[in-house]
Amino acid sequence: MMMGLVEDIQAAVKAGKAVLGFRQSLKVLKSGKAELAVLAGNAPSDVKKAVEQAANAGSGNTKVETFEGTSTQLGIVCGKSFPVSTLAIKK
Repeated sequence: MMMGLVEDIQAAVKAGKAVLGFRQSLKVLKSGKAELAVLAGNAPSDVKKAVEQAANAGSGNTKVETFEGTSTQLGIVCGKSFPVSTLAIKK
């Protein structure tokens, strides 16, 4: 499962369908335009709670996955040189 998630994230970033960052992800989630939200394993509990609430508030069927690594590792998967705690993949 983990390897599939990494490949999905990389494909979405390459295709320009990934939105990186907590605030930007929340906007996409609340609008119902995201198909998946990904949280870093070390994301703070308040961030996790807010993302889960936003995923349910949007279209109500947005999946939320936890990346089994740190925000720094998630940033590397996204091809970035900075930590990424949250990302959303647009439909």
